[in-house]
Amino acid sequence: EHLAAAWARATGGTAVSLRYHNVYGPGMPRDTPYAGVASFFRSALARGAAPRVFEDGRQRRDFVHVRDVAAANVVALEAGSAALPEGALTAYNTGSGDPHTVGEMARALAAAYGGPEPVVTGEYRLGDVRHITADSSRLRAELGWKPETGFAQGMREFADAGSRGA
Repeated sequence: EHLAAAWARATGGTAVSLRYHNVYGPGMPRDTPYAGVASFFRSALARGAAPRVFEDGRQRRDFVHVRDVAAANVVALEAGSAALPEGALTAYNTGSGDPHTVGEMARALAAAYGGPEPVVTGEYRLGDVRHITADSSRLRAELGWKPETGFAQGMREFADAGSRGA
């Protein structure tokens, strides 16, 4: 974002940044550090293991379906420079706007998959943030984007979908 903003200021151009929140959905990579908690839980279920939920499971996240993220990218591309201020970077949070706890997500995914109930470990990961949610109202207001895939529907779809290897 810093480089894009510097470029926009120097050239009078426009730049857009979409700040994705917890993206999940079909075709997610599995077993990589960048895959996200939904992918880790899906991989555990595919192995027949219970998803392991850290802390108390009440950490809030904004889970957003990959199809909605793709649509946000299309809207940003189609908006063109006319909708954006010249010489500036415009950043948009890209999330569902409907936060859920990590425990809720693990239970919904396990139920949809037909796998074992999640196990809440009480363990902590160094550097983890307790709550991370998105306010996507700017993206909605300025570019007309809105997520279409609800949490329950998205979890059912993700449970049935394959993932790709690391």
